Amino acid sequence: MSTSGSTYGDIHRYEPARESTAAAIAIVLLTLLEIVFVFMFTWGLVSGWGLTADGNMFLGGLLAIVFIDLAFILALYRKEFLPDVMVVKKRRRKWEDLYIRGDQADGEELEGAGVWDQIKRAVYPYYKR
Repeated sequence: MSTSGSTYGDIHRYEPARESTAAAIAIVLLTLLEIVFVFMFTWGLVSGWGLTADGNMFLGGLLAIVFIDLAFILALYRKEFLPDVMVVKKRRRKWEDLYIRGDQADGEELEGAGVWDQIKRAVYPYYKR
């Protein structure tokens, strides 16, 4: 589904997620595997495996496996269960990300009672625009 709207915030393209059963089963199995590896890491940490050189390397390997497994779970979830949405965004020139106008490329001096408003404009250039 796509729309022809070109105003800021309009949804340009929306494709629903596939939501396949095979991906759901894979996520459940990877989650069970994640629980096993987290339990092994916790057991090794409490048992003092990290006090020896080999045990410390084993715990590091387990921790790496935990995060790699989590990355696969999140990648599968993102690919199979989140919709693909393209939103129309406002196009800006390079200098507009930092400054309000092109002539302010060298910045401004902080002075007077309005210093806090100047800091707000420096952090967020489209403040009160």
